[in-house]
Amino acid sequence: MSARRDIQVGRLMAEPAQGFGGAARIRIEGATISAVEPAALCDGDPAVGLVALPAPANAHDHGRGLRPLAFGAPDDLLELWIPTLANEPVVDPYLRAAVALAHMAEGGAGAANHCHGPQVRERMVEEAQAVSRAARDVGVRIAFAVPIMNRNPTVMGSLDDFVARLSPEDAAAFRAGLRPFRTLKESLELVDAIAAFEHENFQVQFHPIAPQWADDETLQTIARLSEATGRRVHTHLLETRWQREWADAAYPDGLVQRLDDYGFLSPRLSVAHGAWLSTCDCQRLAARGVVLSVNPSSNLRLRSGLPQSDAYHAAGLPLAVGLDGMALDDDEDLLREARLAWLLTRGLADAEGLSETGLFEALCQNGRRTVTGEDGGGVIAAGAPADILVLDAAAMLPDACGREVDVMDLLLTRMTKRHVKALIVGGREIVRDARCTSVDLPALEAELYGQARRAAAEAPVDAARTARLQAAVTDFYRSGAHRTGQGG
Repeated sequence: MSARRDIQVGRLMAEPAQGFGGAARIRIEGATISAVEPAALCDGDPAVGLVALPAPANAHDHGRGLRPLAFGAPDDLLELWIPTLANEPVVDPYLRAAVALAHMAEGGAGAANHCHGPQVRERMVEEAQAVSRAARDVGVRIAFAVPIMNRNPTVMGSLDDFVARLSPEDAAAFRAGLRPFRTLKESLELVDAIAAFEHENFQVQFHPIAPQWADDETLQTIARLSEATGRRVHTHLLETRWQREWADAAYPDGLVQRLDDYGFLSPRLSVAHGAWLSTCDCQRLAARGVVLSVNPSSNLRLRSGLPQSDAYHAAGLPLAVGLDGMALDDDEDLLREARLAWLLTRGLADAEGLSETGLFEALCQNGRRTVTGEDGGGVIAAGAPADILVLDAAAMLPDACGREVDVMDLLLTRMTKRHVKALIVGGREIVRDARCTSVDLPALEAELYGQARRAAAEAPVDAARTARLQAAVTDFYRSGAHRTGQGG
């Protein structure tokens, strides 16, 4: 149990919808905030330049300790980029997770939705146990989304049509590398097995990866199980134009409408991306209490599209912010990502979009709900979990010239991970002065990167074959082969 401690700050965001208040003393006892009181700070007190807000959440990520570019997966269209993820060297799953979570913590995230991408399919349970241990060690709250996929390998549509676009040699190698999908029963048994590792910082969610990759029976079954058990669900939804075109062909009555018919849409569901949602889609999601994680850096880097800010705002769709393992500078800076999300969703000219306080609701409350559910967090108040981010606002304004600058304007213009003074989760300080203190991150990185280099040397990648595969994927989609409504 963490010791008692007090935090004093010059400005406090106790409740995102209310913006920033004045100086405050936050009293923490164990894992809980015991009191929040006004504070009288003298000029020159370092606390005057500090601001506190509820710890933000990274609402969509994949928890790779290695950034994709490091193992030869440069930015490209999502459908061309996905095959290059197979280049990732196989490393110790604990190192992979601990480095990823420590990077997220340094980026300001006290919680994260972790969509697990297994390195070795047969050791999914072992990898999940490693993530559970890393979550406890680093101190970030994690929702472990167990991946479930059972249709449309490689392309959305006829696999035979795709393979026909490969040379005989490449087609033979491709088919030899295909693995049968897990049955739905096997996938649900995995969820139960991984749930054995749950603790206060590690909760398990259903993760049908996306509607194009999980069949209708799976989506209906997960909807029923989520309602019966209360277990949350996370999925990707309409991330790219090609996904939208496939969905329109496969579900002429509307994909989101079909998901609603299945009972899949509920307050227990969070979805990621949504760059190709229609206004009607947004209205239906909002009516069912679904939270959408916007991931602007990822969508820009993978050429997927921009947030549909007008549709989101008109529908009143609850938003969150996610890094997707693809922050703009590959630095897991959730604070910079939040600023980018706000700039892209605030609206143009006289159009209304996401408000300033709406951004912090997305970052600190809606995002947290996608990870922990309704746990009383997302506020700084007596009785709430002691999950707090303290930022050094004074350091954001070294060029101050005596004119008053509103703290909200300051944060929305300049806050980045380097301004993190402290990140506290469950009463435990896990970042101090922009550096993770809960684990020895430099040592973990050194070991991870060394393992990755050795594994990469032992398993060279056939870059030419990958390029030919990508060319066939491009030809498949540009020919419209995905618009047949087929899949398998």
